[in-house]
Amino acid sequence: MGLVDVVRATIRKHRMFEEGDTVVVGVSGGPDSLCLLHILRQLQNELGIALHAGHLDHGIRGEESQADAAFVEKLARSWETPISVEYADVPGYADRHKLAIEEAARRVRYSFLGHVAQELGAQCIAVGHNADDQVETILMHWMRGSGLGGLRGMLPVQVLGAEAWWSGPSIRLVRPLLEVPRSEIEAHCQEHDLEPRFDRSNLDLTYHRNRIRHELLPHLESFNPRIREVLRRSARVISDDFDYLRLRGLQAWESLAREGEDTVTFPLQPWLQLHPSLQRQLLREAIHRLRKSLRNIDWIHVEQARLAVLEKSAGSRTTLPKGLFLFKGYDEFVIGEEVPWPPFPLLMGPEFPVAIPGLTPLPASEWQVEASIMHREDVPDDALAGRNPWQAYLDLERTGKRLTLRGRRTGDRFQPLGMAGKQKALTDFMIDAKIPQHIRDRVPLVTAPHHIVWVAGWRVDERVKITEETVEVLRLKFLKGQ
Repeated sequence: MGLVDVVRATIRKHRMFEEGDTVVVGVSGGPDSLCLLHILRQLQNELGIALHAGHLDHGIRGEESQADAAFVEKLARSWETPISVEYADVPGYADRHKLAIEEAARRVRYSFLGHVAQELGAQCIAVGHNADDQVETILMHWMRGSGLGGLRGMLPVQVLGAEAWWSGPSIRLVRPLLEVPRSEIEAHCQEHDLEPRFDRSNLDLTYHRNRIRHELLPHLESFNPRIREVLRRSARVISDDFDYLRLRGLQAWESLAREGEDTVTFPLQPWLQLHPSLQRQLLREAIHRLRKSLRNIDWIHVEQARLAVLEKSAGSRTTLPKGLFLFKGYDEFVIGEEVPWPPFPLLMGPEFPVAIPGLTPLPASEWQVEASIMHREDVPDDALAGRNPWQAYLDLERTGKRLTLRGRRTGDRFQPLGMAGKQKALTDFMIDAKIPQHIRDRVPLVTAPHHIVWVAGWRVDERVKITEETVEVLRLKFLKGQ
């Protein structure tokens, strides 16, 4: 099968183009991109597509870069292919965004091609990555500790809109040469008298990819001359496995994940029942959704998070990439920048008196406490069932009207309802009740001059419960948004 036939088969297999598409072709001037443009010109009538070349001068190699731009522009015009040429200061971009020069160049290049496509209304961008580029990418990802997603290598078709730094519309990014070795591309250029530009930076061993290309791969080939084919075949198998596991992972995500504005929460016990593979997938997905700009999520970060959920105690905090943390509670764990406050009343300031009867707003909160007094016979029959944890019926004679709202203090004790004749340390009660550690100081305590009468949301004190001797009842109820 000739080179054009391989490219045609790759295009059809992955449905890279649709009839009527305008395709922006990234052309650097090197052998890969010249070969790509040359072959697509041969196939464009058959495929029913229109071509538009795009060349970006990265501003890295000075006069050589300028000569590359002039060469590509002249070639495109001789081939009657419209072209857009632009200059970008990639080193400056790398400095501003704290990126390696290779990653900065990748972002700026794709951003340029994306904007050209956007201006033209093009549906697709084609780039010249080849089979040897794929092998190098797989090795780079493997050495970084990537999971299955990275070990797939580059995909034949992906969506530019998946990149967090790209703010334009979703555009297909395709790689028609991904099954073609570099040697065949160079042979094609010679056969058709194409004279690609030579990029000296491809010999610079300070670049990680170049060391893999010129040092590591030749060494591996001394062990297995077919190592490139083996790695590409492994990547195809891993890609299929990844797609299946991804489907299972998304099903688990829909079932378990609860997304907030800046957090993702999982119920602890159902998550623990998952296979470790799915546990890792959900953690990776949560990090990705909260940090879309994070291109590579290392396996070590995901595994540290997984082990933290399995092994650490409630109240622990584990560091994740890009300012994220994992917070483990008793019944759930949360991934986010900070521990989220639960959606119920919390105290954010010093103690203050409760108006009895009346409404008492909680400072810096949408909540307030409504206090009312009623006769014992007016209390609803189901009032003492405790269906609303933010409402309490208390014996007014035992509580008195000098009540305050405050947070917990060192040494606090109270007598939980049902624990006759015995007090309990408030800290021990909160631990037993599985109150999340980060809110324990914020839980509203309704206190009389000498003791706590209600740990709001959890338990009233045995000493102020309604009895047969109760005459007047104090009803306290937390209300929101009044």
